[in-house]
Amino acid sequence: MTQVEAPTYTADEMMAVAAARRLRDGTVCFVGIGLPSQAANLARVTHAPECVLIYESGTIGAKPVNLPLSIGDGELAETADAVVSVPEIFGYWLQGGRIDVGFLGAAQIDRYGNLNSTVIGEYRHPKVRLPGAGGAPEIAAWCRETFVMLRHTPRAFVGQLDFRTTGGAGVTCVVTDLGILEPRTDGELELTELHRGVTVEQTLEATGWQLRVSPDLRRGAPPQPEELQALRALTPANDDLEGRP
Repeated sequence: MTQVEAPTYTADEMMAVAAARRLRDGTVCFVGIGLPSQAANLARVTHAPECVLIYESGTIGAKPVNLPLSIGDGELAETADAVVSVPEIFGYWLQGGRIDVGFLGAAQIDRYGNLNSTVIGEYRHPKVRLPGAGGAPEIAAWCRETFVMLRHTPRAFVGQLDFRTTGGAGVTCVVTDLGILEPRTDGELELTELHRGVTVEQTLEATGWQLRVSPDLRRGAPPQPEELQALRALTPANDDLEGRP
């Protein structure tokens, strides 16, 4: 009997698949470039074809064949149901309570889901000055749910933020390359799911505070071949990127 080998995948692919699985059909998503865009578009082309993807540039209902290179990628506008102004995206759609899930990233996160995307080090004399808040505070405050996607390291998961850019009250899950964290009733994040091949000890060592572990800790399923195929089809080879705007 021939043994079928399990598909191989990267940590980023595991993160994208884990986040995509949490999106329901018909969900309205505020999407960022990178891993959030991978997750949202993977959901759209697999189990949630009626997901409505909104990008900050003003595209509503975008259906890119290839993952966008930036929020200004022409394919977003070409495949969108509508294109509106940025103030309308934030004023009517976001602050109007019309977006279900917002995706965020950050340089640092603390035990309550507060995020730092402003500086590393002291504010007036930082070691690194980061891009800043952008629309993150509004996304976290006004979306019904906020998903954070962040690689799990002690430098990112810190006991105390160097600067609080975005409050964590709206964060409903944190998807990392090790597992998934979700808030307890007191707002503190706890480990609720581990990816295949990851141990609790690895996750604790990668966290800058004493991370709580759920008594109902789950073991997440690895990416299935059809999920990997769909995700990789969204990512063109480098040669295919020549000539794109």
